[in-house]
Amino acid sequence: MRTPFLIAATALLALPTMAGAQANVEGRVGRLESEMRAVQRKVFPGGNGQLLQPEVTAPVVPTEVPGSPSSSVVIDLSARVTALEQQMASLTGQGEQNGYQLRQLREEFEAYRRATDARLVAPPATGPAPAPAMGGDDEPAPIAATPPSKPLTGARPTPAAKPAVEPDRAARVAAVAKPTGGEPVEDAYLYGYRLWEAKLYPEAQAQLKKTVTDFPKSRRASFAQNLLGRAYLDDGKPSLASMAFYENYKKMPDGERAPDSLLYLGQALVKLDKPADACKVYDELSDVYAGKLSATMLADIKRGRATAKCK
Repeated sequence: MRTPFLIAATALLALPTMAGAQANVEGRVGRLESEMRAVQRKVFPGGNGQLLQPEVTAPVVPTEVPGSPSSSVVIDLSARVTALEQQMASLTGQGEQNGYQLRQLREEFEAYRRATDARLVAPPATGPAPAPAMGGDDEPAPIAATPPSKPLTGARPTPAAKPAVEPDRAARVAAVAKPTGGEPVEDAYLYGYRLWEAKLYPEAQAQLKKTVTDFPKSRRASFAQNLLGRAYLDDGKPSLASMAFYENYKKMPDGERAPDSLLYLGQALVKLDKPADACKVYDELSDVYAGKLSATMLADIKRGRATAKCK
């Protein structure tokens, strides 16, 4: 039988060992809790930095030898370390899974964007139909006047096939007089109009783009953007025309040629074999500019809806 002196001596000798083990486990717990907070902030960014408490079943504490130091603290800390290590492994796996799913979503979005871009710039399935005659509704007028819209009746004759090289093209471009009226924006727009009127469509497109870029706040910007779409439409490029018309309506909805751009956008969509979209555009035109459309424009919308077979 141990004497009271031997029991006390044994307890005193065990105290440093138990204290060292407790300090070691507490250090592991502190480190794991710090790492777990970092993992939870990454996996659960809305968690406000709160540490999720692990669900730990209280271990069965063995019967202690009477007179020996208590080891329940060390056992509890060991259980916490084990639970934290398991929870950290679970959170790390969840973070990797979230990253994988995010990469998949990004790849799917990029594929959708590329397909959409390709569809917008793709040529029409059938040859372009002759563009309707629009009259002179984009002909420059005094800055204080608003030129009325002209009927969409009639059709331009299909141009004869162009030779691969036009030796007289430079002469045709040079024959178009550059305006010198003293108003830079008016001169720029009028020159683009004259190039379009001479059926020099690529040159007209370049000039009209420049006009919009150089004078984006001018009243003529709406005219130039609308005529740019018509130059594309007359050049057999309804995809580019539809984008030009939509840009005019989107960026300058109060511009004088915004309603005209919606009207021509409907025609471009019909050429692209998208009559249902054309009907939506005609509805948009009638709703947004209700009460502001002339009788001629209303008649043009009616004809456009009939062509698209709108309900």
